[in-house]
Amino acid sequence: MSAQQALAAPAPRARPAARRGSFREALTGWLFSAPFLLIFLAFLALPILASAILSFTDFSLGNLVDPLSARFVGLSNYAKLLRDPNFQQAALTTAIFVVFGTILNLVVGLAAAVALNRGISRFRAVFRVGYYLPVVSSIVAIAVIWRFLFNADFGVVNGALQAIGIKGPDWLGSPTLAVGIIVALMVWRNFGNAMIIFLAGLQGIPNDLYEAARIDGANRWQEFRSITLPMLKPTTLLLTVVTTIGFLQVFEEPFVMTQGGPLNKTRPISMYVYQQGFNFFHQGYASAMAYTLFVVIAAVTLIQFRLLRSET
Repeated sequence: MSAQQALAAPAPRARPAARRGSFREALTGWLFSAPFLLIFLAFLALPILASAILSFTDFSLGNLVDPLSARFVGLSNYAKLLRDPNFQQAALTTAIFVVFGTILNLVVGLAAAVALNRGISRFRAVFRVGYYLPVVSSIVAIAVIWRFLFNADFGVVNGALQAIGIKGPDWLGSPTLAVGIIVALMVWRNFGNAMIIFLAGLQGIPNDLYEAARIDGANRWQEFRSITLPMLKPTTLLLTVVTTIGFLQVFEEPFVMTQGGPLNKTRPISMYVYQQGFNFFHQGYASAMAYTLFVVIAAVTLIQFRLLRSET
C-alpha cells in the first residue's frame, strides 16, 4: 500500500469492547453523580424555578391550599419595590454594610496577613488560629455574645466605661451606633478568611522582587505599594467578589443583635425578604425582592471583574 493510500484509508472503527468499556465508565460516573443531582434538583433547582414563577404572582397565605389559585400580576411586584420606602431603606442599609464591611475586611485581613508573613516570627501558628477561629465559630453564638457585650444596662463595654467614670451610650438603641457595631462584628468575624487567602498570595510573591527593590533603595512602603499590591491583584479580586456577595446576603448578625431595629435602620434586604415571605406570607413579593437581590449581586460581581481583573 502506498503512502497516499494509507492516508486516504478510513480510520478503524472503535472495537465493541472499547465502546462497552466507555459506556460503563460513563454510566458509573452518572450513578455516582445521581445523589447530588437528585438533591440539587429537589432542594435547589426546583425551588429556584418556583420562586421565579412566584415573583410574577400575588401568592400569599391564602394560596397555600391551592397554589394554582394565585393570580398572575406580571411585573407589579417589581414595580412595587421602587415605591416601597421600607425596601429602599433596606437597600441603603445593605449598601452601607457592603461598602464599609468589604473595605474594612480587606484592609484588616491584608494587614494581618502582612504582619504574619513578615513581621511576626514567633508563635505565628497561634496567631493564625486565633485570627481564623471566628470564621469557623457559630455566627449565632458570636452575635449573642456581642449583643450582651454592648448591652446598655449590663454590658461589659459600658461596665468598663463606667469603671473609669464614663457613661456608656445605648449602642444597639442608636441607629448609627447599631450599624457600626454590626459592621464591626461582620469584619471581626470574616477578616480571618481574607487573612488566610492574602497570606497565601503573599507567600507566592518571589523574594527576588523585594531584594531587587532593596538594592535600588526602596523602603518598606515603596515595596508594598509597587510590588505587594500589584502582585496581589488577582487575590484582591477574588476576596472582593466573595466578600461583597457574602455581605450583600448578610442576615444572621442584624437578625440576632437588633432584629433590624432601631427604626429598621439595621434591616438588610435579606431580612426584609424573610419578613415579607415568612412573617407576612407575601411570597410573591418576597420572591421578587430575592430575584432583585440576585440581579444586583450579578451586576456588582461583573463590575468588580471589569475593574479589578488583571491586564494580562
